[in-house]
Amino acid sequence: MAGAPDSVALLLFFVFWYVGNACYNQYNTMALAATGGKTGGLTMTVSTMQLGVCTVYALLLWLVRINPIKLCGLQTPDAMKFPKITFADLKATVPVGFCSAAAHSAGVFCLGADPLFGQIVKAGEPVMSAFVNTVFYNKKPSGYKLVCLLFIVGGVAFASLKKDETGTYKLKFDQTALVFGMIGNSFAAFKGSENKKLMDMPGIKDRYAGVANQFAVTEILAFVISVPVMVATEYQNFGKFWNLLMTDRNLQMGLAISGMSFYLYNELATMTIKATSAVTSSVANTAKRVIVMVYMAAVTGKVLTEEQKIGAAIAIGFVLVYSVIDDVMKALTGGGKAADKKKK
Repeated sequence: MAGAPDSVALLLFFVFWYVGNACYNQYNTMALAATGGKTGGLTMTVSTMQLGVCTVYALLLWLVRINPIKLCGLQTPDAMKFPKITFADLKATVPVGFCSAAAHSAGVFCLGADPLFGQIVKAGEPVMSAFVNTVFYNKKPSGYKLVCLLFIVGGVAFASLKKDETGTYKLKFDQTALVFGMIGNSFAAFKGSENKKLMDMPGIKDRYAGVANQFAVTEILAFVISVPVMVATEYQNFGKFWNLLMTDRNLQMGLAISGMSFYLYNELATMTIKATSAVTSSVANTAKRVIVMVYMAAVTGKVLTEEQKIGAAIAIGFVLVYSVIDDVMKALTGGGKAADKKKK
């Protein structure tokens, strides 16, 4: 492939993935603040309009027939051919689109309520993933992973503690951030499992002709699914939203940049995870969460408490351990070798 070597490109993809994620969080906060924040009554509208930006971008990619994402790695862009999916394929993709819409909107509500505590709650995604996969997909986590889950829950719980005037610890956290963070984590887990089911369908990978097309269709479906929810819940504030959109520079920039950065950083994340090992991906995800938290603390001027720092370190650290523990234990106990011998 013309352009930078793959190793250099991969490093740049990681950098822009992190930059895009941080950018999304910053401009998502800006857009929400411009509409009155978590009490402004326009959070679902902001979330839906972000997906609207994603939809416009996806349609433009098919129109120009080029996907420029590899330019981030100083490589030649790929062609972006329109997918040759059937109506049955589109129908099968709807569950992934629905879960994507729900996870995105819940994430916007969560981070809009508290950008820092929201990141800590979102780090607890493996907890809801284990629950969803056990109950709905009959995929139980190992005993090692269950132990890690206890520490992840403990870390989030410790981050929720604050001392009162007497020095006694009491639970004090943003309830909206916690509830919507957990909802978002649940739908992210459903999305992962439904996406795997979708990609296991015979011939669908060939008809989609690439991950970029499948991601584009998923985002468009997420937008279409979000619109009626937005209308049903926030229609009475549309006049207010329109006036702000026409006059408020912060809302205009916040929506445009958060929508674009959401699309691009997710695309970059898919590319980097596909090109690396499970361990590298886990380390990268963990590092990303820490970097975004530090960045958002600087942007918002809201300093993490000692309890949040310790709780976040425990939760995020054990998310990393959770991701690799089975492979590590298999290597330590010789499980991998035993499996190889069985195959022979």
